[in-house]
Amino acid sequence: MKHSAGFLAIVNDAKSRVRQVDVAGYLALEDKGILIDVREDNEWAAGHAAGAIHLGKGIIERDIEAKAPDKGQRLVLYCGGGYRSALAADALGKMGYTNVISLDGGWRAWQESGQPIEKPGA
Repeated sequence: MKHSAGFLAIVNDAKSRVRQVDVAGYLALEDKGILIDVREDNEWAAGHAAGAIHLGKGIIERDIEAKAPDKGQRLVLYCGGGYRSALAADALGKMGYTNVISLDGGWRAWQESGQPIEKPGA
């Protein structure tokens, strides 16, 4: 997908403040924390990382404190390719979350690595 210059500028700004790991780096973490899919509802329904929870980018700031009240809990966010998750991770950092990671490569990298996926209704 081709992204606009304005979108890439805000993503790159967010990435300057957000920790990122690739799939191999995530798998190597001793404490994997909570894996959160920030994609849209239809993307989640088409398939997602096994064990992930869904808090779309549009609602994550509103609902995160109910799902993860401990602001030191590790949260690993992913989207399609790592752009929206970086934006969401940056927002959570501004809310006081101190251990937020964006999964670089996102859903595409997860699938390519052969990690387990779930498809609702399948």
